[in-house]
Amino acid sequence: MTITQAKRFTLDEYHKLTELGFFHEDDHIELIYGEIIQMASKGTAHSTCLRNLLRELPKLVEERATLQCQDPIFIPSNSQPEPDFTIVKNRSDNYLSAHPSPDDVLLVMEVADSSLGYDRDVKIPLYAQAGISDYWIFNLFDNHLECYSEPYQDNHDKYGYLNRRIVLPNQVVALPCFPDLSLELSKVFLPKS
Repeated sequence: MTITQAKRFTLDEYHKLTELGFFHEDDHIELIYGEIIQMASKGTAHSTCLRNLLRELPKLVEERATLQCQDPIFIPSNSQPEPDFTIVKNRSDNYLSAHPSPDDVLLVMEVADSSLGYDRDVKIPLYAQAGISDYWIFNLFDNHLECYSEPYQDNHDKYGYLNRRIVLPNQVVALPCFPDLSLELSKVFLPKS
């Protein structure tokens, strides 16, 4: 019996494939632990929540940091996720020389409906292992925000976050990187019909 294993890519190989035009510009893919992952297409609720965040987040963050929307961040475990939103430190070259790394990341945000399991089961350990201090999931399935903080590693080399806080759609939440800035979730979540 022959056992086959999927090819895992390094970041350099992944970037080379991109340069060679192997992927199309509209492909929604991520490199996670060396695997090229095809992301599900977005439904209308997901897209509307993204638009709402795109309207609200720039007004909050302004010049205090850089807001990325579905742009890559570099994670040393041969991963290059493209979170829905990332707040990163301002840098003089505006990240022209390289994508933000975990040291640059202040907050990662995902909007999740059909991707909820993936955003919890794969992304939580990925971001925690990278030392990203705060991770938010806008959970459209349960209609609340999940705020994860304080990454840890247990005795079995599993990674996660010590704290998980639920914030309801009629509440206000402070940005962990800028506690004086608050996001009104009623402007983000869709009203339930």
